[in-house]
Amino acid sequence: MSGPASLSSLSPRPRVDINLKPFAVALLLIGAGCWYLAQAAGWRQSALYAVGALLGVTLYHAAFGFTSAWRVFIADGRGAGLRAQMLMLALGVLLFFPVLSSGTLFGAPVTGLVSPAGTSVIVGAFIFGIGMQLGGGCASGTLYTVGGGSTRMVVTLAAFIAGSVIATAHMPFWSAQPQLAPLSMVNALGLVPALLLNLAVFALIAAITVAVEKRRHGRLVTPQLQAAAGPRWLHGPWPLVAGAVALVVLNFATLALAGRPWGVTSAFALWGAKTLSVLGVDIASWPYWTTKANAAALAAPLWRDVTTVMDIGIVLGAMLAAALAGRYAPVWRLPLRSLLAAVVGGLLLGYGARLAYGCNIGAYFSGILSGSLHGWLWLVAAFTGNVFGTRLRPLFGLEVERVKPSAC
Repeated sequence: MSGPASLSSLSPRPRVDINLKPFAVALLLIGAGCWYLAQAAGWRQSALYAVGALLGVTLYHAAFGFTSAWRVFIADGRGAGLRAQMLMLALGVLLFFPVLSSGTLFGAPVTGLVSPAGTSVIVGAFIFGIGMQLGGGCASGTLYTVGGGSTRMVVTLAAFIAGSVIATAHMPFWSAQPQLAPLSMVNALGLVPALLLNLAVFALIAAITVAVEKRRHGRLVTPQLQAAAGPRWLHGPWPLVAGAVALVVLNFATLALAGRPWGVTSAFALWGAKTLSVLGVDIASWPYWTTKANAAALAAPLWRDVTTVMDIGIVLGAMLAAALAGRYAPVWRLPLRSLLAAVVGGLLLGYGARLAYGCNIGAYFSGILSGSLHGWLWLVAAFTGNVFGTRLRPLFGLEVERVKPSAC
């Protein structure tokens, strides 16, 4: 997720030694989970769990990180990751906009993740952006790196959950701040104009990254893939483009199965709320948890929550991928400053995600694919937060990757 984008051509293929124990555990839990959910909640919930596992494999093998992609562009002008995101979004709107315009998919109703755009999104996304760089990951990145064996990201995730539930206590204040009503560009502009406008903006952002990268390095810097023995689709790593395509397809599968696009962080607030409820806190009386949807989620078992099921699938899918790649090796010793950054970053991530009606997945990826204006506002505010967060990383002993001039 946060590793540097290296240079040159493919390296020689090293032998892959599969980590058999974590591989067996992940495979068993994925299989058992699919079977249990099919019995307890129906085939759709079971299928969504499997989609989550496939998302985890994709995120890990493609190292499709939003955090590192933004950081290396901000600090070093390398834009391969950002261009992959623009490709992902372009393919996504071509798939999603026509379906959301019609309102049905395979005969079932579907809806986008369209939320208000205003003060809470600006503040929340900015805070989230800082948290991305201090915590070392975004929402999807935190899950897949936890699954991949990162013990530091376990700390980030715990703080992420805490920040999320704290934010739910403050949501009445933030919801009362100035904001626009939820706006879908597909509905407001029409299908074709919305598609053309979005595709034009994606192309412009990609072109800017090319211009910046060439000015900084004299040419486009080619990421190096450390090729492994055996089929790459199984052991990784995958090219960024393959990851972008896979994420779009799996998000579309989520839309078909759940009736709405992929989200991540609402589950974190739910996990935190249920934990506090067990400890005797009257969470159910908080205004955020008295709305019909949130009250129902709080009262229901976790395996009924689509986002929870998919999040657990992501962790186990990433664990499976890491074991297949022979890289599942948790390290339990963490520098104090890095640990502190994980706590602070996780709290900012959780708090910011609730304020902004989502994270890099629910607000940015799925929000823009839903045609929501708040998705674009989130992108601008979160990117600004990443600029600040990147500058704060050295204070916590965290690396800011740069390519040496001789490597260009």
